[in-house]
Amino acid sequence: MIRTTGLLTGLLLLLAAQTGTPTFAQGPQLRVTIASRYNFAMTLERLESAVAANGLGIVTRANAQNGARSLGMRIPGNQVWGLFGPKFAVRMLKASVDAGFEAPVRLYIVESAQGTVAVSYVKPSVVFTPYGRKDLDAMAQELDGLFGRIVAAVQ
Repeated sequence: MIRTTGLLTGLLLLLAAQTGTPTFAQGPQLRVTIASRYNFAMTLERLESAVAANGLGIVTRANAQNGARSLGMRIPGNQVWGLFGPKFAVRMLKASVDAGFEAPVRLYIVESAQGTVAVSYVKPSVVFTPYGRKDLDAMAQELDGLFGRIVAAVQ
């Protein structure tokens, strides 16, 4: 199951075009969310393999479970990964140094109290479109495909 809201994306892009200022689209209505068919640990393992197989790296990794554990608490699985790769970083910075603010692109992996796992991300094409650079848009389209293949590893 994949959900996106095209109308809202269009409105944000129109706003960005009118103001000339990048609009950072990070709300839940712009996320692609898929349900994993695996438990949390297996989802992480499969995603990690898929990231590497698709030529990206996990540049950042925030682990809320470890944070909660440091407070003596337990919470369901919850991690945010930042994915990117050197060849994309060079292309992005050549197109727009300001767009560097958006990298790495986040992947959110969350486990419900019932044990189901969801994986979410904002398409790179949505993240980078407000910068209005054709070469950046082309790079973002490539990343869209990679992110789609990465999350497909758990569908």
